[in-house]
Amino acid sequence: MSTFSNYNFKDQTALIRVDFNVPIKNGTITDDTRIRAALPTIKKVLSDGGKVILMSHWGRPIKDMSKKPELTEADFSLSRIEDHLSNLLGVTVTFATNCIGTETSQKAADLKAGEVLLLENLRFHKEEEKGDAAFAENLSKLGDVYVNDAFGTAHRAHASTAIIANYFAADKKMFGLLMNSEVKAAEEVMHNSKKPFTAIIGGAKVSDKILIIENLLEKATDIIIGGGMAYTFFKAQGGVIGNSLCEEDRLDMALDLLKKADEKGVCIHLPSDSIIADKFAADAATSSAASTEIPAGWMGLDIGQMAINTFSKVIGDSKTILWNGPMGVFEMEQFQHGTKAIAEAVVAATANGAFSLVGGGDSVAAVNKFNFADKVSYVSTGGGAMLEFFEGKQLPGIAAIKNG
Repeated sequence: MSTFSNYNFKDQTALIRVDFNVPIKNGTITDDTRIRAALPTIKKVLSDGGKVILMSHWGRPIKDMSKKPELTEADFSLSRIEDHLSNLLGVTVTFATNCIGTETSQKAADLKAGEVLLLENLRFHKEEEKGDAAFAENLSKLGDVYVNDAFGTAHRAHASTAIIANYFAADKKMFGLLMNSEVKAAEEVMHNSKKPFTAIIGGAKVSDKILIIENLLEKATDIIIGGGMAYTFFKAQGGVIGNSLCEEDRLDMALDLLKKADEKGVCIHLPSDSIIADKFAADAATSSAASTEIPAGWMGLDIGQMAINTFSKVIGDSKTILWNGPMGVFEMEQFQHGTKAIAEAVVAATANGAFSLVGGGDSVAAVNKFNFADKVSYVSTGGGAMLEFFEGKQLPGIAAIKNG
């Protein structure tokens, strides 16, 4: 494994796996965060006098087109980001209508120093998701050096994210700047965390977060639980939760988690009060209630002020903070106060010297919505990958480079 920053790409063709699976609506990119995150890696290669070939997936074209005949390849084509990428780089990006094949190989061979070639969606080929070795080998022939800068796909053992690394010598495969910073930030939290270490876990379902909570019981001193998943814990303990979200089949699991935390000396913090609503809607009537005394016909959609005060103090005392998941339905203005308040507490703790990592789609969306992204230590671009990292799983995209 080489170090990207110290590598000289002069006259080399860098085959870079990026994650350009960005939201596009009516042909317009609505959030280019992932594209911008990859720019430093691309620019480093170009400034060295190297050539860049970019490969990415977008959506699940084969699966979705089989279900919806009205969808065409144009609805999944990476050609839709070609102009935007050119503008961001200040370089005219050339587009290849396939990611393999004679025409693509010729375009790769014709590249000159300082030029960029964007390949068509990898997932138009079923071999990509299957991790097909022959497909990976074909891709590998396009470049001299393999750079993985797609942390968001690191948990997939796909051809372009893991298998391809087998076709490059150890000194010709490496993490890009984004991937390196993602891995470094995640390892800082999991392996070098300063205590107190507080994990803030939100979201709808306990079942989605069970593995991360269990793994964090070995690392964290405090775990704050918010969002819809909190009500499964309250119901398990005999609380009255009205129409709040609850996984009835996970009540024993919730009690088991609380028992394990107690045995390990980890403090689990549940929201003592909630903002409740008479329906799941932006125009719902609202009130507040103790989280264990929610009236019939009402549901908890955000944490209340007492919970905010308690959680904020715990966060303020922390030296390391991991935040994965919102505290409520923050997309609706009436129910965003809890998530915003927790974000403000994380920002304040960071300013006081804590290391804070925010990851997971909704948490990232929240810090971006409230313009706090530059006020925490690190915002991860990899939702599923980061979740699996904190569940303690080995990520194939990381292992392929580190162990190569």
